[in-house]
Amino acid sequence: MKVFPHDSLQEVYWIEKPDGKKMLATKNLAPGIRVYGEELIKIEGIEYRIWDPYRSKLAAAILKEMDVSMIKPGAKILYLGASTGTTASHVSDIVGARGKVFAIEVSARVMREFTERVASHRSNVYPILADARHAENYSDVVGTVDVVYCDVAQPDETEIAMENCYQMLKKSGLLCLAIKARSIDATKEPEEIFERERKKLAEGGFKILDIKHLYPFDKDHAMVISILRK
Repeated sequence: MKVFPHDSLQEVYWIEKPDGKKMLATKNLAPGIRVYGEELIKIEGIEYRIWDPYRSKLAAAILKEMDVSMIKPGAKILYLGASTGTTASHVSDIVGARGKVFAIEVSARVMREFTERVASHRSNVYPILADARHAENYSDVVGTVDVVYCDVAQPDETEIAMENCYQMLKKSGLLCLAIKARSIDATKEPEEIFERERKKLAEGGFKILDIKHLYPFDKDHAMVISILRK
């Protein structure tokens, strides 16, 4: 097997198998530890974790050639909707020991699983049990961040993301918003929902850099990449 760095993203790699198949990967910050059953591959003494785009919307966005290069070594990330840590763990791999991932999750049960699977093995991950609708409850702990990543699958997810950005995202910082159309309005076509949420962001002071439907990796989601104008 061969490993190649991604052309534009730091600490993201391609693993090429003997049959020529290429898969996205990150270096494992917690060697020997799997988070979601992902394949671990060791090449020249370095362990990589295969990053499944069918399990991670950020991986899907990368394969859709979206620019998420502000998620990089040393970056400070606010992750809304950490769930059990599939994507957050890969973000942890990317930002490395100098970076920080503040992981917000509202469910105590899910947060326990996240802590066991991810945070207990990674010193750059800070689990916070909180409702992302109330950013004021954790903004003092988090401080200013470089990137807000939001995947909360709620009808008001765009408003949740914007409020967190207003309180904690630095000027010209990046917002990655995973929009789940069915969570917002199951009666409307996904493309109609995506456009409506895009307009909310634009009217809220965000410059839209890119928006893409994540099909075939996810049929109901789009990723919106934007920066906050302050």
